[in-house]
Amino acid sequence: MELILLRHGKAEDHRSEGDFDRRLVDKGMRQARRAARLLGGLDRLPEVVLSSPRIRAKETAEHFCDEVGLGAPVIQSWLDCGMNPEEAMRELAAFSEFERVMIVGHEPDFSMLVESWIECRGGVEVKKGALVGLEVMPPRRGGRLVFLVPPKMVGGS
Repeated sequence: MELILLRHGKAEDHRSEGDFDRRLVDKGMRQARRAARLLGGLDRLPEVVLSSPRIRAKETAEHFCDEVGLGAPVIQSWLDCGMNPEEAMRELAAFSEFERVMIVGHEPDFSMLVESWIECRGGVEVKKGALVGLEVMPPRRGGRLVFLVPPKMVGGS
């Protein structure tokens, strides 16, 4: 499976009432749409998009899907902040019938997932709006980094 990670786009600043409902700002919406156009232009669109339930991730996934005419993202509670790489590997096994799957989520979860899957420690940081492509075979550990596109190269930081 090719697993594509899209970190949520730029969102509202942290508020005292909580983190869950933070929405994307205009820049975050543009980041999601540009990521969709980039992957579409490379003929690397996912067959299914899975998203964290947090509003900023869900909105990122929705803007991505809308831009390229994909169906609605599938909300997955295991993609919420604090995602465990081992659990993610097990959960992704349920989507093994797809050749290309995208997950939309958070940091530092994505960096830990990449490091865990390609068996490297430290040095990976997935910035807001960045794309990462991995070749994996969930639930087995081990994989190959296919691409890492920082937000500036996606089309605007």
